[in-house]
Amino acid sequence: MLEVAQVHVIRHKVLREGRSQREVAREMGISRNTVRKYLSVSEPKRVESAPRPRPVLERVRDRVDALLADWQGRTTPKQRITGTRLHRELLDEGYEVGITTVREYLRELRRQKAEVFVPLVHRPGDSAQVDFFEVTVDEGAHRRKAWMFLMRLMHSGRDFAWIYDRCDQVSFLDGHRRAFAHFGGVPRRCVYDNLTAAVIRVTVPKRELTPRFEAMVSHYLFEPMFARPATGHDKGGVEARGCGVRLQHLTPIPQGPSLTAICEDLLARVDEDMERRKDAQGRTVAERFVAERSQFLSLPEPFDPRRVVCVSVSRSACVRVEGAVYSVPSEWASLPATAHIGPAEVTIVQQGQEVLHPRQRFGHRSIRYRHYLGELSRKPNAVRQVIDEVLTELGAPYDELWSLLVHTHGAADGARVFARVLAAVVDHGEDRMATTIRQALARGRFDLPQLWMDRPSLQIENPVPASLADHRVASARVADFDRLLVGGAHE
Repeated sequence: MLEVAQVHVIRHKVLREGRSQREVAREMGISRNTVRKYLSVSEPKRVESAPRPRPVLERVRDRVDALLADWQGRTTPKQRITGTRLHRELLDEGYEVGITTVREYLRELRRQKAEVFVPLVHRPGDSAQVDFFEVTVDEGAHRRKAWMFLMRLMHSGRDFAWIYDRCDQVSFLDGHRRAFAHFGGVPRRCVYDNLTAAVIRVTVPKRELTPRFEAMVSHYLFEPMFARPATGHDKGGVEARGCGVRLQHLTPIPQGPSLTAICEDLLARVDEDMERRKDAQGRTVAERFVAERSQFLSLPEPFDPRRVVCVSVSRSACVRVEGAVYSVPSEWASLPATAHIGPAEVTIVQQGQEVLHPRQRFGHRSIRYRHYLGELSRKPNAVRQVIDEVLTELGAPYDELWSLLVHTHGAADGARVFARVLAAVVDHGEDRMATTIRQALARGRFDLPQLWMDRPSLQIENPVPASLADHRVASARVADFDRLLVGGAHE
């Protein structure tokens, strides 16, 4: 086939210089048919009336197909069949074929089997896509792994992002609650992977949903939709945006005093993108979101994402939840209780009383020694073993008092005195005792009897009715009873 420059010379000699086709063909060493063709066509082009024969490929085609069928169940995405491996196998079997032929045939087979994507239309308020992404954060001085929940509205392109300690069902449900509240409405459909937080069993085309996820769907009344197994591009919008958020807003690694502070900063920066990002028509995300919000489902009361489990309080006044240990007031010992597990906190409830703890990981524990002050007041030796933790919780001036007691009486006797102080704290309250201790320390003298203060006067909950307010009742005297006894004796 001629080159473009040769075609230009042919056309110029005949059409501009007026030379004959025979002369040009003789001069350039080509046929007159070629000259005639390029007078009507301005660029080189091969026209074949029938496919070119490929005798080498025809000899090995059946064997290549057989090898691919035989190896199909013996591969993984990372240990897949390549043209090089097929070519080596053919050579070992005695076939004479070039590697280029094998690669071209394998490439054509993959092209024919490749999925064709349909351009979708995302209407206002119609759909959102949801996923979790692994991220790294610097919380305080500690660098650790966390999980970013991301919900993307497919029409406007607005995003909601929040970072959690865990990629579990409680965090998954809490992310929906926060996202819907942030958007001010509920999209009509949400698209997911077949994640275990939502799906118990995949029975294509249906899914068996987890009870808690089904309860949330029933609460907000949106339609859940699920991607085909191992087909991430079914929700490619949120997949691509998750990578974008990590690169745009989580690089370099975000820092903050707490995970909540990092989340709030991330969400603020994601919302700032609403005014900058534009589509092909020049509309910003904020402008498209105005149209989308009017099509949302109405937002009901927030769904409670917490998981509720029944627990038993041990004789150590502790409960075990998800392998972590939490303390409760000592008077709850050996009683049943209920634990409400949230994404970051665990609330333990017993007969209307609540205790709130930060959620701990498996094997960790959260102990508050304020729950054991009554027990410690009777166990001076136990006071010595946990005194550092007790003083950390009580703070000043209890730490100053302990230092004075140890300096004056020694650790053993000081613990006995401090145990009696804790008894007074139980009876009269932590704040009132702190005031008394400060006054004693200010005078440079600490007397234990000074701790036994008068109890506050009782408040009358049911005042005297107005009709009886002016009525006076005369008080009796012992002498009156003596006179009655004397009179009774005379009788």
